[in-house]
Amino acid sequence: MTYPDALAYLSRLGRFGMKLGTERTRAILDRIGQPDRGLTGALIAGTNGKGSTAACLASILQASGQRVGFMPKPHLVSYTERIQVDGTPISESDFVETLQNLEPSLDAIAVEMGQATEFEMLTVMALAYLAPRIDRLVCEVGLGGRLDATNAIDLGVAVITNVDLDHQKYLGNTIEQIAHEKAAIIKSGNRVVTGCQGAALAIVEEHSRNAGASLWRLGREINVESESRGWNGHDVSITGPGFEHSRLALPLVGDYQPTNAALAVAAAHALDDVTDDAVRDGLAATRWPGRLQVIATNPRVVLDGGHNPAAMTKSGVSLRRLIGSERLVTVFAMLSERDPVELLAALRTLRPDRAVFTEPASASGHSVPARVLATIFGGDAEAVLSAHDALERAKQLAGENGNVLVCGSLYLVGEILAAVAR
Repeated sequence: MTYPDALAYLSRLGRFGMKLGTERTRAILDRIGQPDRGLTGALIAGTNGKGSTAACLASILQASGQRVGFMPKPHLVSYTERIQVDGTPISESDFVETLQNLEPSLDAIAVEMGQATEFEMLTVMALAYLAPRIDRLVCEVGLGGRLDATNAIDLGVAVITNVDLDHQKYLGNTIEQIAHEKAAIIKSGNRVVTGCQGAALAIVEEHSRNAGASLWRLGREINVESESRGWNGHDVSITGPGFEHSRLALPLVGDYQPTNAALAVAAAHALDDVTDDAVRDGLAATRWPGRLQVIATNPRVVLDGGHNPAAMTKSGVSLRRLIGSERLVTVFAMLSERDPVELLAALRTLRPDRAVFTEPASASGHSVPARVLATIFGGDAEAVLSAHDALERAKQLAGENGNVLVCGSLYLVGEILAAVAR
């Protein structure tokens, strides 16, 4: 089996297929010897900020001397990004070997319970590969929480960053319904860290009480103060039960990133007696591609993978604070599972001077047609089918002193990142 063969095997039911539930994942893990048993770390759910919080936490734990497994979702360029040890993705050869070793168990479970989805297989692959190699695991939830494959595991610490409207088709149409789905990752005796507010916080508190879990809340037990350093990120000070860290350098751009860093620092303390040096060094070393990431200048090209209205609006506010009244051209694509009216309304809050719509090849057949988006958006919007050509057109429209924001779809961001890396 080659690496392309492995990807074809994983995707044979369709990359966009979905069967919610943890039963099959748990059954496969049990069949291969329960590699997750004894693993400790953090399971991180939330509408936005999961990846940034997870990246910060993994970096802090690594700086403290732990060997850290990281399971981020989704990948931007390569599937190997989903299985990392100390920030290094699994090699393609180890990816293939891990899948081949699992094939007999996957086939047996398929007969008993039906074919595992791509996401379930990737989850089991990651745990099988990482378990014998790591001290701590940082795992990002895929969708929701209660019925996500990752909820088959218990790492001891549960983080719920925030709750907003997203994936309503699967999670419910209200904040309360979605909060119940995400808070369901809290298991008996867990230590819980959350940035939720309002009705969502009340539901996280309820789940924590029912599970006999301790709870640290942003704005109560955890507090953060920050000062922007522009495109260089932030200086942050974070306090919580038994810890205090002042003037930490956080290189992530975006007004919301200090909050994510605070949750990560709290989670690190919930897991271990981490030192100030580990927190300081870990945050300073954090990298999280595709989130207000600058990849070029003259014009400045910024990538942002926020793909729901709340994330796009927050990123837009941060970007406008950084660029002021400078010219902005957006390159935008989106998956057909989302509501174009809602996302385009969020795009308008960025006040772009021009908008170019496109369709990433990696999401072929699952994107809203670029011409449809341009028509809905109106004005001088353009449709350019090739993502590469759309970026070149946007750079032309922005001019040497302007800005280009590539946004709306992680598939689009990943495709542009991959092109830059070649």
